[in-house]
Amino acid sequence: MNKLNRTELYEDAKEWILEAGSIIRGKINDPLIINTKSNPNDLVTTMDKETEKYFVNKIKTKYENHLLLSEEGFGDHVKSLDGTVWIIDPIDGTMNFVQQKRNFAISIGIYHEGVGEIGFIYDVMDNILYSAIKGEGAYKNGVKIPPLAKQVEFNKAMIGLNHFWLCENRLVDEKVMQQLVRAVRGTRTYGSAALEFAYVAEGVIDGYLTMRLSPWDIAAGMIIVHEVGGVTTNVVGEDVNMVENNSILVCHPSIQEKIINDYILKGKK
Repeated sequence: MNKLNRTELYEDAKEWILEAGSIIRGKINDPLIINTKSNPNDLVTTMDKETEKYFVNKIKTKYENHLLLSEEGFGDHVKSLDGTVWIIDPIDGTMNFVQQKRNFAISIGIYHEGVGEIGFIYDVMDNILYSAIKGEGAYKNGVKIPPLAKQVEFNKAMIGLNHFWLCENRLVDEKVMQQLVRAVRGTRTYGSAALEFAYVAEGVIDGYLTMRLSPWDIAAGMIIVHEVGGVTTNVVGEDVNMVENNSILVCHPSIQEKIINDYILKGKK
């Protein structure tokens, strides 16, 4: 991907994500049709679908050869990251959107031949745009985010946790995970994977651990986090498969090994 094309893609994606966010804010109090997907807590609304259709129309009109991997099923059937692939979550944190009317984001990751080139996470209601172009750093509302600190003391770390590990889970032992909770300074749950990636990037939290995420939950966040020196793997330290579901550990590199060895592998069932 040459510089000119990458810059054009960045500017188009930025314009579209801001416009989509503006549309959502303008309709935030409109009546919603709310349905469920895989379970009663897996929500989808008319706004999720309308926002995804908005991006499909914009992208396919200008970039007809690009592919879309997206949550609500209006994109393409993507099996690899060959070519240029937009990975989009129109509303990440739908339950927050429905119940809180805040703490949700639009997430866009643009990958070219398997490489994450451009990432956007838009905190819609607070009007905060996180962005990155590979090799050019990460930004928050146009202000460059500094690289992560060289070291994080584990007992002073703040970790984002998706609490599905409290339920039956074949990956980890809940008692060992409870030891992790006690070992760090604190834990937080925000209800939006995209925002948790953004918070890792700006150092608001030092890591985020969850047992199951889809590509659209992480595609933009991985690009942004990596630009400030963070690392993303599955929970046992393996590379993430960008066209399948994964467990996820994104964190400051100085605490990655300890989380994996002392807690994940120790508690692996």
